[in-house]
Parts: sequence; structure tokens; C-alpha cells
Amino acid sequence: MAVSAKAVEQIGTLEHFLTWVDQNELKLEDGSDWVLEDFQREIVADVLANYRETWVIMPEGNAKTTLMAGLAVYDGDHAVRPWIPIGAASRDQAEIMFGQCGTFIEQSDSLKARFRVYEGYRKIKCPGGGRGIKVYPWDPNTGDGVIPYPRAYVDEPHRHPDLRLYRLWKGKLKKRNASIVAISTAGEPDSEFEDVRAAIRDQAKTRERDGCHLRAEGMNLVYHEWMVPDVERARDIETVKAANPLATIDETYLAEKLGSETLDFGEDWLRLTCNIPSRSTDTAIPEILWDSCALTAADDVQDIPAGVPIMVGGDFAWLEDTTAITPLWVRDSHFRLFGDPVILEPPGGGEMLDSNEVKAAILNIHERNPIEVFVMDPSKAQDIAQWISNELGCLVVPRSQSNAFAVEDYDYFMEGLRERWIRHTGHPIFRRHAISAIRAKLPGDKYRFDRPRTLRKRKDQRRVVIDALSAAGFVNTYVGMFGESVYEGRGVLVI
Repeated sequence: MAVSAKAVEQIGTLEHFLTWVDQNELKLEDGSDWVLEDFQREIVADVLANYRETWVIMPEGNAKTTLMAGLAVYDGDHAVRPWIPIGAASRDQAEIMFGQCGTFIEQSDSLKARFRVYEGYRKIKCPGGGRGIKVYPWDPNTGDGVIPYPRAYVDEPHRHPDLRLYRLWKGKLKKRNASIVAISTAGEPDSEFEDVRAAIRDQAKTRERDGCHLRAEGMNLVYHEWMVPDVERARDIETVKAANPLATIDETYLAEKLGSETLDFGEDWLRLTCNIPSRSTDTAIPEILWDSCALTAADDVQDIPAGVPIMVGGDFAWLEDTTAITPLWVRDSHFRLFGDPVILEPPGGGEMLDSNEVKAAILNIHERNPIEVFVMDPSKAQDIAQWISNELGCLVVPRSQSNAFAVEDYDYFMEGLRERWIRHTGHPIFRRHAISAIRAKLPGDKYRFDRPRTLRKRKDQRRVVIDALSAAGFVNTYVGMFGESVYEGRGVLVI
């Protein structure tokens, strides 16, 4: 497409982008013209202003993917030798993004004459040559050789196993003076994505808030966020609408969604509709419940006193999951203080965790507080169980992880939290393990702790683990069964 000298001077501005959309008659999947709304224009203006990083966080359904696809095609139409990578969380998500780019091209005669869409490769050849537009499912290994230009796009990073792909592409930007754009919905509390999101807000040099919209600027970074300010206002439909700027999302639609009998309030409403970091209502231990059991300055102890006998729960894994060793001091049956757990991760790359490292961790705990009882599943660590019994002189209590015993662990632990018999030091990793667990329903209206099902296939499975909680559940059940007589019950085995 030939452009005038004046138009060339304007390339990379909001005005030029809007003219390009009109001239090429971009259409949506339903065949209607793509007309950008005010909030989309504001985003586009900042993306084209070439901040090194642009983050846009808003609820689902606000046409984020469509906007990103339009920008990617625009970049591909004007850049010389473009290499425009789009990072998606999965193959399915990648196909959605690729399909939207293809829709814009295939429904525009002028674009169709300049671009070529290779569906099998999820790649689009651009007029300026280069590598063109290519969609990559999350995998830092396959994305390692990418040198983005003029922009890299990361779609829904909250769904990515981690932010390695984002950081990888960000590190390549300087080679061609490129930029990177991340567009997403809120993630789960304490996830890496939410930690970075909070850091961006906290460290911003300027902040401008208009109702539910926050625009913040940092060091060569601009951040847009549409979010209901707090959970208390999450049921106010007018406020929720303000956090969903797309015109087709109206208050009637939102009210119907909130009133649905099948709504998951935490997942469907708080996180996806209000853009508030939240977990599914399947979450076993709400953050507020866990945090209410942490020691405070008003308590007469701030940690397990050195030298007092303790019990320990152990959940062992050698290749993928973590090994967790969780100490417990029982002052009485109504004051059970969990100390800081020891979490050991396998080296990775198919290498197993060294058993000597596990023994050293247990011995270190034992030297500070003599271990009287060690509750564990010996089927995963028979040699460790033997060593604990023979070398340390501890009572080793076998604890199966079958559903029947897991139900007891769940019931005793939740009772301890509700009654505040269970206390803990506020250890951040222990907290993450505890609040990551979901409540898995079993026959007979029974429950057990489990990892989030949607995260089981992640390649970085170790990031979403509940092993410290599992270990704590083992030893807490022993206390629940024997109460204040736990130390007198040494001859009793829980099988």
C-alpha cells in the first residue's frame, strides 16, 4: 500500500493507526467494522509511544486479544524485516490469537493482497519480509532464538507457568530497539505474575486514577489496569461495569452473570470479571483464615522455643515435587505451633534430590529441638524412616496418603484452623503451600487437600505445590487423635 510522505511521518501514532484500520476496512469475526472505543485508543496510543514495556490488565471479555491482534498486523504492515512474536500460554490460546490475526487479514482485500497466512505453522508472512508474525505457545526453549521487532506481544501472562518467556523476549529488545506488550486478566494471589504486577504499581513514578482505571508510569514502562478497587464493591454492578470498559458488556449482562447458579464467585466473578486476584471457591484454606492463625506480637511466643521436644511431619518427593519437613510444637492440644518448614527441591533435569541433603535438614531441626515423633509415608522414603528411627531414636509413625487418611488430615486440620488451635509463624512459603490447596470432593460428602487440577500439567509443577501443608496435616492428625497424650502414645502406630 503506497503512502504519502506525510503519512510516513505519522507512522507509529494513534492517528495513523486509526486511519490504517479504516483504509483497510478491518472487520471483526461477525463481519462488523472494527471501531476502536476510547479505552482501546488510549491503550494503542501508549503502545505506539514506544515505551519499552506496556502492561494492560483488565477483565476477560474486553476484547484484549482482538486489540493485540490488530496491533500485531499493523506492525507487520509497516516494519522492515519484522519479527513479531506473540506468546500464548498454550497451543489452544495460540490458535485463538493466530485466528484473530488471520480474520483481520482474510476479511480485508487490501491486507490479503500483502500478507500470506500459513495456518499450519501459525505464521504470517508480512510485506516487509523478515520472520513476520508468529504465535508461540509458552516454552522458553523454543522462544529462545527470537529477536523481536518492532514489538513482542505476550497474551494472558497470568496463564503462563511463569514469566520466563516474557523476560527472555524482554532481554532481546535492545538488539533492534523493540518493545514488549503484555495484556492479561488478574491471576492468582501470590503467583509470580501478581507479584510483578504489584511491584509495577508500587514502584511507579506517576499514577493517574479515574474510577476503576489506573494508569501508571515507571522506568520506560506504562501500565493500564481496569479493576474493581476492593472485594467489598465486587457486588456493586455499577462499579463492576466501570471495570469492564467494553460497550457490549452492560449492567444487565453483569447482573445475570452474578446471579447464575453455576457461578464460581472467586474464579468467574472476582478474578475474571472484577480483575481482582483470587482463587476458585474450591480453595481449601482462604487467606484470611490462614493469616488469622499467625502469631502476633501479643502472643507470649514468637517461635518454637529452642530445646523443647517437637514432632515433625514429612512429605517426601525425589524427582519432581518438593520434599517438605514441617516441625510442630504441642504446648497443649489447643495450642499447636508449626515452625518454619524446610522445603527441598530436586535439582531438575531428571536428577533426584540427594538423600543426604534431606538427612542434614532433619538433623539440623533435631539439634535445635529434639524430635520425639516423626509422621510420614514411609513408602516414599523407607531408608529415611529407618535412619530417623535408628540414628535419631525417634518414633516413626507411618501415615498413608490414601483418601481415607487424607480425609482425616483435612478434617483435623480445618478444625484446628477454625478453632485457632493451630498457630504458625507466618512463614511465606508455608503460607503459599497452604493457600494453594483446593478442597477435592470425595464420595460421601468428604474432602481432602489437593493441588489445583488446572495446574497439574504445568512443566514447573514444583511452583504449585502443597507439600508443607501435607506434612503438617500428617502430624496434626496424630495430635488430633491422641490429644494431650501424644507423647504417652509413642507405642501406638497410625497405619
